[in-house]
Amino acid sequence: MQAFENRLVKVYRHISKWAKRQQISCYRIYDMDIPEFPLCIDRYEDHLHVAEYKTRFSMSEEEHVAWLAACKSVMAKVTGVASEHIWMKERKRLSRRSEQYEKLEEAGQRIIVQEGGLQFYVNLRDYLDTGLFLDHRPLRSVFREEAAGKHVLNLFAYTGSFSVYAAAGNAASVTTVDLSGTYLRWAQDNFDLNHLTDPQQHHFIQSDVMDFLKKQPLNQFDLVFADPPAFSNSKRMSGTWDTQRDHAAMLHFLYPCVKPGGVVYFSNNLRNFQPDWKKWEYASAKDITASTIPEDFRNKRIHHCYRLIK
Repeated sequence: MQAFENRLVKVYRHISKWAKRQQISCYRIYDMDIPEFPLCIDRYEDHLHVAEYKTRFSMSEEEHVAWLAACKSVMAKVTGVASEHIWMKERKRLSRRSEQYEKLEEAGQRIIVQEGGLQFYVNLRDYLDTGLFLDHRPLRSVFREEAAGKHVLNLFAYTGSFSVYAAAGNAASVTTVDLSGTYLRWAQDNFDLNHLTDPQQHHFIQSDVMDFLKKQPLNQFDLVFADPPAFSNSKRMSGTWDTQRDHAAMLHFLYPCVKPGGVVYFSNNLRNFQPDWKKWEYASAKDITASTIPEDFRNKRIHHCYRLIK
């Protein structure tokens, strides 16, 4: 446990100073730095969200409970976050055969956090994911800058953080598409929280993305963000979604919806993703992953990201 404490002290001292200089209040502190402590620790204002990943290290249930309690105590000591504000989750590494955002509880407890001068609701208790993917912070900033005057589309939108950034960046319109009514309502709440609601400009559509794209007029959008789950078998879908298998088809159906010269940002978190370049019809396709990984993420494979131009 001392090795974990020593490492956490070191990384927290550096990252917390960096975050303060950058005026960032939600950031990753610890990224599975030590194999014997397979944790990802994120700070959200005065809360910690901790994901524990299963590994080859085995403990009895009693030993595991005691180990988690000791880890939690160290986190509270080093960061100054109250123990009751430390939320522990367990993840199965490389688990792809479940829905994207698995629900754990029904407490419905949300807090408001700040990022880029905007506000977002996050839920640190009920889901494996919180509602705000911190690794996309740099790209959200770029997206806001590019959105001015543009007709923007956000696919697989989750809780709509990219949509909020686009609207705040004075986009001409923002269309937010997700299969989940729960997450679309969450996205609308984020719009309301930032006083961005305008039914004439901003649209929220509950739909399977492929079905949505097949029904769209030609040359409709200037700027697109698509961040699909690695795998989904939602009951609301007619089949399943697999990013490796289906990404080329999705980009194919998206292509006619984009205006000439329009930009598509395509991202995913599939660790071993291989882009099917031969089937991408865009005039330009560039891997921009390295420039989109924030400094607080030591795992440089947290996502893949591409910038496509029609």
